Amino acid sequence: MNSILSPWRFDYVTGATQKGGCVFCLAIENTDHPDSLIIHQAKHNFVLLNRYPYNNGHMMIAPYKHLSNPVEVEPEILEEMMGLFQRGIQALRAVYRPDGFNMGMNLGKCAGAGIEEHYHLHLVPRWNGDTSFMSTLAETRVIPEDFSITLTKLRPLF
Repeated sequence: MNSILSPWRFDYVTGATQKGGCVFCLAIENTDHPDSLIIHQAKHNFVLLNRYPYNNGHMMIAPYKHLSNPVEVEPEILEEMMGLFQRGIQALRAVYRPDGFNMGMNLGKCAGAGIEEHYHLHLVPRWNGDTSFMSTLAETRVIPEDFSITLTKLRPLF
């Protein structure tokens, strides 16, 4: 079995608790802050960039409700989440032209949830050959675009 290690995420995950709350709730409470990385706010959910992305454009869709399990929410919240997911795919295709996408929701610590108390959906654009020599040999991911530029490109498409 191969293991995927991401020690660079540890500061992000543990920092959420140290700052006194959930990173998603903190982001939505501070939407005017330049570091919020929020792309779009809808009625029940919001879309934001992942602060520690796997690729440029890696976004997440999270509900405003602070819940760990999507089974506990009204159907319209999940319906809107999937609609935002579709819009995310369209926006990423228009801006970055990826070859494919990964969609994921990790529910529970054993399933890989870094922030298990607030469920969220990941949308990761993928390109053929996007695992470069830096990732393979140096265990380093290179994200060439600044968050502010990514936000400027994606916000108008929502």
